Amino acid sequence: MQLVFFTHPNFIDSQSMPRFARMLAEGMRERGHKVEIWSPPPRLCRLAGPRALKKWLGYIDQYILFPSQIQPRIKLCSPHTLFVFTDQALGPWVPLVHDRPHIIHCHDFLAQQSAKGQIQENPTSWTGRLYQSFIHRGYSKGKYFISVSEKTQRDLHHFLPQLPLYSTVVYNGLNRKYSPLGPRKARLLVGEAMGLNLASGYMLHVGGNLFYKNRLGVIELYNAWRLQGGVDLPLLLMGEEPNPRLLQAQIQSPYAKNIHFFSSVPDELVQLAYAGALVLLFPSLAEGFGWPIAEAMASGCPVITTGEAPMTEVGGTAAFYLPRRPATGDATIWAQDGALLIEQVVTLPPRDRAQVVAVGLTNAGRFETNMALNRIEEIYHSILDTFPNE
Repeated sequence: MQLVFFTHPNFIDSQSMPRFARMLAEGMRERGHKVEIWSPPPRLCRLAGPRALKKWLGYIDQYILFPSQIQPRIKLCSPHTLFVFTDQALGPWVPLVHDRPHIIHCHDFLAQQSAKGQIQENPTSWTGRLYQSFIHRGYSKGKYFISVSEKTQRDLHHFLPQLPLYSTVVYNGLNRKYSPLGPRKARLLVGEAMGLNLASGYMLHVGGNLFYKNRLGVIELYNAWRLQGGVDLPLLLMGEEPNPRLLQAQIQSPYAKNIHFFSSVPDELVQLAYAGALVLLFPSLAEGFGWPIAEAMASGCPVITTGEAPMTEVGGTAAFYLPRRPATGDATIWAQDGALLIEQVVTLPPRDRAQVVAVGLTNAGRFETNMALNRIEEIYHSILDTFPNE
């Protein structure tokens, strides 16, 4: 196959989307397919200026300069080229190839839902609503879709004006090799790297500052657990640098000295952190998939997450579930109930914990990378087969 992957530009601050795009491109190259990656180069956004201006210059790079650049290239592509959009947020480019073989990978529709006022925790400005409408008009021209979860597929069908010609679900594959490591060794290595004594264990959260990651809720759960008599265990939050609201929550916590933020953590150290943690706290408000759930389980770490799709799709019967944090009002009761669940998990007898880990490892096996890539390759072939090979 000849595949052209449309990806986000490298001047967009994102981690999960580039990882997903690399997994697809490298996986298809390994299977012998010819792969090209098309992405807007930084032009105007490289100019000096305030951040707000650079943001709008970046939009010009993406939606005015880039389309004019690739239109001649599209005409030169074989009619049997498959154009792959690695994220539905790249929708504004879909009309360029909507009458040619194409497929759109869909991750989550949280920004679209926020623009419609459907998520209270994330109000959207009028410019944001216009931008999301622009994206919606674009991907609505698509005919072939792959969603990373059944929840994402349901949201896709809700936003499309009519059901597409093709729509299926392929769960993400773990794009790194995760495996259990003796917790003692993992804690020693992580502790040495972080300058902490982690010999007795720790709680872990992995994620960024996006509203739906609910990092504030992680701190609320930890505070409630400690107030209920939880032992003196550290909480490690790995991901982006904390925003001012999170820093304030840390400062105000009675256990501030035990709450640690780490940013720009190497992938290898994150994998060790999973293996050494007593539990992964992942109380997301929403997700497209929820990679850390599968990553933690594949590393032998029990998971506490939110009992809503798609977290329940990924966690299956192997995760421990708590309700979604309330959108408004006091979250004290939610945190107190969550603290009881944390206590249940961190005090599991060795035999029970071993069983939880074993079930988690089996569950994580559903997200094997080659299995996902093989299925995606089959779908790519099937889409191309629907078009005449001129």
